[in-house]
Amino acid sequence: MHVAIIMDGNGRWAVDRGLPRHEGHRAGTENIRRILEEFVKYGVKYLTLFAFSTENWERPDAEVDFLMKLLQESIISETQRLHENGVKICHFGRTEGLSRELQDAISRSVDLTKDNQVVTLNIAYNYGGRAEIVDMIKAIIDSGVESSSVTEDVVRKYLYSGDIPDPDLVIRTAGEMRISNFLIWQSAYSEYYSSPVLWPNFDENAVREAMGAYSSRIRRYGRVPIS
Repeated sequence: MHVAIIMDGNGRWAVDRGLPRHEGHRAGTENIRRILEEFVKYGVKYLTLFAFSTENWERPDAEVDFLMKLLQESIISETQRLHENGVKICHFGRTEGLSRELQDAISRSVDLTKDNQVVTLNIAYNYGGRAEIVDMIKAIIDSGVESSSVTEDVVRKYLYSGDIPDPDLVIRTAGEMRISNFLIWQSAYSEYYSSPVLWPNFDENAVREAMGAYSSRIRRYGRVPIS
């Protein structure tokens, strides 16, 4: 099973506590390992987290700088522990615009964990669904694929996600109902669930509610069930 999460509400979490926004981002990052462990208990094999979008560059410079440093710090501090627990780390998104140090940290984490099989953790960083489709089209053209040979399977090959299965469930926290340019190709037939819980507060109870809601859905993929 593949679960994807739009982690929303870090800023509101901080404001509610009279804290600067960056403290909300730090709290949200610290929640990732706990939630990853919780989803593994439900048999989830792929977890994709929307951490920084291509549109997030428009935020104040100080906030963007903090988010860049926070990811780099998190990779350095968490990768070895994740590796020891069988977590495979993948990066979805563009690397241009990221510092050389951050690019190197991402590459090291991906390379170190590439053979792990307990669960795959996909971090969508500097990611946008439209940007992904643009990059996919460019890659197909650059590879010399004839237009008559372009199929959905070919498209999948050139997406950031490659052969990773499409998400079964997309969760958005903080009560929002937008997809925000997230996995717009891959989530064509995903089930969506909006949780009112702010991401730093998203815990085992919130996971249980989301998975319970998913288990009650009937996935038809556009078909009509045979009576």
